[in-house]
Amino acid sequence: MAPTQGPRAPLEFGGPLGAAALLLLLPATMFHLLLAARSGPARLLGPPAYLPGLEALWSPRALLLWLAWLGLQAALYLLPARKVAEGQELKDESRLRYPINGFQALVLTALLVGLGMSAGLPLGALPEMLLPLAFVATLTAFIFSLFLYMKAQVAPVSALAPGGNSGNPIYDFFLGRELNPRICFFDFKYFCELRPGLIGWEAILTTMDITHDGFGFMLAFGDIAWVPFTYSLQAQFLLHHPQPLGLPMASVICLINAIGYYIFRGANSQKNTFRKNPSDPRVAGLETISTATGRKLLVSGWWGMVRHPNYLGDLIMALAWSLPCGVSHLLPYFYLLYFTALLVHREARDERQCLQKYGLAWQEYCRRVPYRIMPYIY
Repeated sequence: MAPTQGPRAPLEFGGPLGAAALLLLLPATMFHLLLAARSGPARLLGPPAYLPGLEALWSPRALLLWLAWLGLQAALYLLPARKVAEGQELKDESRLRYPINGFQALVLTALLVGLGMSAGLPLGALPEMLLPLAFVATLTAFIFSLFLYMKAQVAPVSALAPGGNSGNPIYDFFLGRELNPRICFFDFKYFCELRPGLIGWEAILTTMDITHDGFGFMLAFGDIAWVPFTYSLQAQFLLHHPQPLGLPMASVICLINAIGYYIFRGANSQKNTFRKNPSDPRVAGLETISTATGRKLLVSGWWGMVRHPNYLGDLIMALAWSLPCGVSHLLPYFYLLYFTALLVHREARDERQCLQKYGLAWQEYCRRVPYRIMPYIY
């Protein structure tokens, strides 16, 4: 019997039924987008132009390429790191250590790809391999999630996540039972979050993904399949539907993206710095609210503008990544629409957890900072 813990977190995503639906809906949506981007009409809504057979999805070559990519990133993850950071305090009062070497991995990956191209690596064949690559990535996510679920059966209670331990196997498989599944010092969640699809995103150790969410199908599929194949939808669309873009408009789009990145990076860095060391000169002068837990809530700086300024920066960047595709099709704006829904839902989860954790202090923070993501709008 699986180990039990204290009061379980409320079920999310519609409980077991919602989790079962998402297990099918998420991969189906991803393949619909891939098929729509390469079709003539490029319709976001409506049935795809065609349904591929198994022969169009399965490719041993794609499988080898996918495994080589994961193997390369795993090898780079294991390289000696110049810096090792500690995560947030766990239930047993310990702290996990994480190698900070994503930038080195990014540089080495770029160098290896460059060397491969100079040696004749046929990168031009990748667009035609997107469907088989997405298929093997999805298959990997299901198999890997099953491994994570089985591994969590023997994990100690202190290693389990607040959610993902409902006792329902489908819900727990989807949400993830173990918070930080590891073999020795190789952290599966940290690796998948930062390497296969988002190399170099390092200010992550204080985010909900690491500190709260279990590692199950939701994050595994998102990291190794959804992010690489749907976040690149605009590039796929432009490959099959080129759009004119003059220098003035391109400059405006770059400026919008830079503003979004400045807000996103500034907000995350400020929060990360404050959580690690509130006495750091970069954050020591910011106004705070004391909580019953002994921690303090930032109520000035980026976090005094809205309650989730990092989400605001994310949405501005999402808009900038979609604008080069023009306005003739809705499909390239799926990223922006999806991201908006995702962050609004994520923000609601954040609010519930913070209210439960900080109580009156969080209510005071919400009174002082009334807007959630968008100033004067939401």
